[in-house]
Amino acid sequence: MADFLKTISDSYNFKGDSVLIGCAIHDTQPVDGLQIRVPLKTMNRHGLIAGATGTGKTKSLQVLLEEFSQAGVPSLVMDIKGDLSGIGAPGSRNKIVTLREGHIQMEWKEKGFPIEFLTISDEPGTRIRSTVSEFGPVILSKILDINPTQEGVLSMLFKYSDDNKLPLLNLDDLKSLLRYSIEDGKKEIQLEYGLISTSSIQAILRRITALEQQGGGRLFGEPSFDVADLCTLDSDDQGKVNIIRLTDIQSKPSLFSAFMLSLLAEVFEVFPESGDDSKPKLMILIDEAHLLFREASKDLLEQIDIIIKLIRSKGIGIIFITQTPNDIPENILGQLGFKLQHALRAFTSKDRKAINLMAQNFPDTEFYNTQELITEMGIGEAMITVLNEKGRPTELVHTLMRPPYSRMDVLTDDEINEILGKSELSQKYNKEIDSRSAHEILVERINKSNEEEEEEKEKKPASRRKTSTRQTVGTFEKIMKSPVANTVMRELTRGILGVFGISTTTRRRRTTSRRR
Repeated sequence: MADFLKTISDSYNFKGDSVLIGCAIHDTQPVDGLQIRVPLKTMNRHGLIAGATGTGKTKSLQVLLEEFSQAGVPSLVMDIKGDLSGIGAPGSRNKIVTLREGHIQMEWKEKGFPIEFLTISDEPGTRIRSTVSEFGPVILSKILDINPTQEGVLSMLFKYSDDNKLPLLNLDDLKSLLRYSIEDGKKEIQLEYGLISTSSIQAILRRITALEQQGGGRLFGEPSFDVADLCTLDSDDQGKVNIIRLTDIQSKPSLFSAFMLSLLAEVFEVFPESGDDSKPKLMILIDEAHLLFREASKDLLEQIDIIIKLIRSKGIGIIFITQTPNDIPENILGQLGFKLQHALRAFTSKDRKAINLMAQNFPDTEFYNTQELITEMGIGEAMITVLNEKGRPTELVHTLMRPPYSRMDVLTDDEINEILGKSELSQKYNKEIDSRSAHEILVERINKSNEEEEEEKEKKPASRRKTSTRQTVGTFEKIMKSPVANTVMRELTRGILGVFGISTTTRRRRTTSRRR
């Protein structure tokens, strides 16, 4: 016991800012006052919260959000199940809260935290959008899962839109540009930028249609959301908890993947490089993380992997929440320094084999049998290991999680509407802006071209008629001057005069006779 106390105490004794998670458990019993903390300095090394349904993942997530807020670290959390809104209201004391308060030797206080509701769907909240131009051809190609040839065509058209000042704000703008490139604007674009394959354009249009069917059109438009607005504090210097309500996105994993990639890419692009800060600038927590990876293409996964590797240099930390570590790709799982593992249940031999493999993801320990502990932990208990201030993994510890200060239930609709009514972000972004963009410009250009063609058609028939008249007159004159015409005219005159009974010879004789 003495060795355990010393090892755990030394391992979790941090000099810098840290957040309280709970207290250690030894031989199934809480060790009163042996607090387990996580250093804020290394939270940008990313993390994982895993565990079976009903073992306490959501409450652990709630605790972390509270601790980040109290430490002045803003956060962004994906609320897939719709059960995180309660963090905005004070909780209530009960027997379990009082019991854990004693074991952890903490002061529990009922407290609500500053929150903002965001949305990319029909859920109430501040709209998050970006323009197509801000996405750029590379990220958009990953989202649409198109091949390199099609990506090249898309990049070419983005260049054309930039050079010709055609703002690409939403998907209608992009579709108009794609159609224009193989119809009215084909010659112009190909002359300046190279050949464009009609089949590639049609393939891209099909991908866009598939994205729209999942509601992807809501991701694009104006006003564009400024990710810097995620990093705000309230009047008490508490970090805002930005909750993206995604309860209607569970059946649309492709849309979720597209949104997350675009968001991470935007954060990575906008935030400046950060030094060795004492705490993160922003924490991003992705609940039901398997939705992010389940139907993501290979290119999309590679792009996410790259961003996760590099984004920590911007002072951004990412925590994935899912049922098993197997839901996270291995190359990403290997980058996670903070691991909080709730219980898993082994109902089959396949489950037991999987758990045995998962146990190897944690540091070796002389105090616990990791494989057994994973299946034996109770609700609200977890195995924890973090990176210390020198970047080394701490000793694995069985932990009794502290109870949340905020409500362990959801807010009512009236409470949500009240928060939205006071939200400055909602007033800033929940408005429609219909700027003149590529769609309108190209439609005007096509209409003008059609009008010019109609005018040309109207002029051409009149021109033809004049030419025909001149040609007829000229031909008639030539015919009349020809010898054949003279002969015909003489014979015709003779015939006409003969009708009246007077010949040409007789007419001449009568004229001579009168002169005499």
